[in-house]
Amino acid sequence: MAKGKESKPHIGIFGRRNNGKSSLINALAQQDIAIVSETAGTTTDPVKKSMEITGIGPVILVDTAGIDDTGELGEKRIKKSMNALKTIDLAVLVVTENTMGEAERNLVKEFNDFAIPYFIVHNKCDIERLQKENLEVWSSEFQTDVIDFSATTGKPEEIVSALRKHIPESAYKTRSLVGDVISYGDIVLLITPIDIEAPEGRLILPQVQAIRDILDNDAVAVVAKEREVDTLLRRLEPKPALAITDSHVFLKADASIPKDIPLTSFSIVLARHKGDFENYIKGTPHISNLKDGDRLLILESCTHHVSCDDIGRVKIPRWVSNFTGKHLEYDVVSGLNDLPRDIHDYAMVIQCGGCVLTRKQLINRLKPAVDAGVPVSNYGMTIAYIHGIYERAIAPFVQVEENAYNYL
Repeated sequence: MAKGKESKPHIGIFGRRNNGKSSLINALAQQDIAIVSETAGTTTDPVKKSMEITGIGPVILVDTAGIDDTGELGEKRIKKSMNALKTIDLAVLVVTENTMGEAERNLVKEFNDFAIPYFIVHNKCDIERLQKENLEVWSSEFQTDVIDFSATTGKPEEIVSALRKHIPESAYKTRSLVGDVISYGDIVLLITPIDIEAPEGRLILPQVQAIRDILDNDAVAVVAKEREVDTLLRRLEPKPALAITDSHVFLKADASIPKDIPLTSFSIVLARHKGDFENYIKGTPHISNLKDGDRLLILESCTHHVSCDDIGRVKIPRWVSNFTGKHLEYDVVSGLNDLPRDIHDYAMVIQCGGCVLTRKQLINRLKPAVDAGVPVSNYGMTIAYIHGIYERAIAPFVQVEENAYNYL
């Protein structure tokens, strides 16, 4: 199950069995947080460990099973390790005994396919030092750092330095949600329904993230339920520079918010912030091209209690089917679980806002569809499209992106 805390950068430790991957994690943490054994294959599934790395901040280290595992069970373990690539922001390839074989090169190919930066650690140098020739050849072949290290006798500073060097800033430094569309002192109106899906006693994560981002940009967040919006707007001065609504009440918000006030949704804000916004814009209008018998894939980023009027499982399928007038089939996949069908079986993919995922995880979640040419959209953009307010809902961000492009 995906959790909010897992939106931290993920650093994956990969390599053969008994190469000291778990020992490397313990050396980094300077405590025994991963099980270490001389028996090959001790780590059977990807195991996540949280820690703080100076210069990066909180991260999750992912200790994976050996890429050389054998037998039917071993193949399943390798598959799980490969699936972990979808969540990884930076990879560390651990080798020993001056060995860089086919298994390692295949793994590097996977790193490159997923655009994952990586570096190589030649571990157990207290037993066998890295040969100078291999250092030169590997550094040239893989165009990355190769570090000779001992997880049992070495100091972690060199590895930590490499982590800071190679991890992309986008993994731990995120751009503002709305900072480039609002100014100092602006009022931003947040329309937040309190309904059966609203958690008791608190706001949902995207709403909290939006409030914090508005405050971080020295603007003013005004929060109201949809029923109070009309009265509030008559009293609010100056008028809001931006209104952000929950997708559930997009139609009500569109009717209440004057056309001279930009309007979007929390889901679209997240889509632009960490999703594949460009492909969402290309893919969303495909809704109008759906045909009888088409199958759609609904991707939820987290597991949650399903209400009788769930947005992803009930409302969106109902709205899309009613809008198109077609007989459509739907599959819903929660978290980062495997798809029940080949991606080519789907006419379209609709992804939730992904508030609990990193941008890397979300982009990789959509990668099979994008690579296969399957149109992709987002909850909020889909809802805006079928309600006839798509152009208005994406306008604040499309205009900003176009201005940035023209400037460059």
